[in-house]
Amino acid sequence: MVLAQPPNQHVTKAFDLTGKVAVVTGGARGIGLEVSRGLAEAGANVALIYHTSDTAETIAAEIASTNNVHAAAYKANVAIQSEIEAVVQQIAKDFGRLDIMVANSGIASNTAAEDYTSDQWSEIMKVNLDGAFYSAQAAGRIFKEQGRGNVIFTASVSATLVNLPQKQAAYNASKAGVVQLAKCLSVEWIDYCRVNCISPGYIATEILDTFPKEWRDKWFDLIPAKRMAQSYELKGAYVFCASDASSYMTGANLIIDGGYTLP
Repeated sequence: MVLAQPPNQHVTKAFDLTGKVAVVTGGARGIGLEVSRGLAEAGANVALIYHTSDTAETIAAEIASTNNVHAAAYKANVAIQSEIEAVVQQIAKDFGRLDIMVANSGIASNTAAEDYTSDQWSEIMKVNLDGAFYSAQAAGRIFKEQGRGNVIFTASVSATLVNLPQKQAAYNASKAGVVQLAKCLSVEWIDYCRVNCISPGYIATEILDTFPKEWRDKWFDLIPAKRMAQSYELKGAYVFCASDASSYMTGANLIIDGGYTLP
């Protein structure tokens, strides 16, 4: 059981994704949008999967025209196994192949552990953990048939620490599950697929603006870098994981957090 070994090539060529086909769930906003753009900038054709976006098709058209690649948007709920399976199969048919699955969709909530209802807990798990697995599973079936493929999960630093001051046991548990899922799949699928995780720290997306200022002040105090990252600062890591530049890396969890997990 060995990972496919690419030829030795110029390092810039190793990062080149020209002709590859990538799927990004949650690809029309936040981190997923910048990942979609980054993969396209590296030459990949990109399918953006969205659930609630009103602008996904416009975004896909912009990515396509800017980077001279094929890009399209597809609507699906990653928490429904049959739905994500059907959409991924359709993407592979429409694009002619599938090389990269970025399982990025996720939601968060802030609820005291003793107050969770079963529905609140289940909603987080269905999207963040079940949805990540269903997305990888749908791609994995294609990769097994092809004999090659690449899965990249978006996890979180919340998989390895307990955030303060917010209370988010469900979110943290779901992301810890994603990291362990990636490790399991990286071994199980070693013959035909690489599987890795990227765990971002605090990223300056619109959702963080909804949190109280005292929370954000606390986060800045805990981050050695004393700032949050912009979403675009992550796209290079996803291109690395998707490309031959990381050809011997599988089961890894890349933490990108400005030093937040270190003190």
